[in-house]
Amino acid sequence: MTLTIRLLIAFMLAAASPLAAGDSDFNQLQQQVRETEQAFAQTMAERDFEAFVSFLSPEAIFFSGDAALRGSEAVATAWKPYFEQADAPFSWEPGTVEVLDSGSLALSSGPVQDPAGKCVGSYTSIWRLEESGQWKIVFDKGSRDCPEE
Repeated sequence: MTLTIRLLIAFMLAAASPLAAGDSDFNQLQQQVRETEQAFAQTMAERDFEAFVSFLSPEAIFFSGDAALRGSEAVATAWKPYFEQADAPFSWEPGTVEVLDSGSLALSSGPVQDPAGKCVGSYTSIWRLEESGQWKIVFDKGSRDCPEE
């Protein structure tokens, strides 16, 4: 095997396993996802629908009750009414963030609050690290259950 091929294989293996370098890489990815979720939630607070849509993977699936909204266009259409009033109808924040060892998928979950700050439910989102280096949401499901405090 030539040196070029060996280097290429080593590079591909390193790229496929970004957490192999240690806990600092894991913590960095976990923080990236937390900050991405916070920025995603901020789009609701700031009433910025276009920014909200920018976080959606084209193949995102959001659950609305028992029905699945498939694709970013369907999700955007269903969520647009939440952005039409002057005040946000709810807010959310990440409580738990976990990243796969591969560094390619992450889960965030936490409470959903009404405008007065009362817990009215919880959410779970799955984020995927895209080739662009951006985390995009691929799954989202809410629940009327509130996480224990």
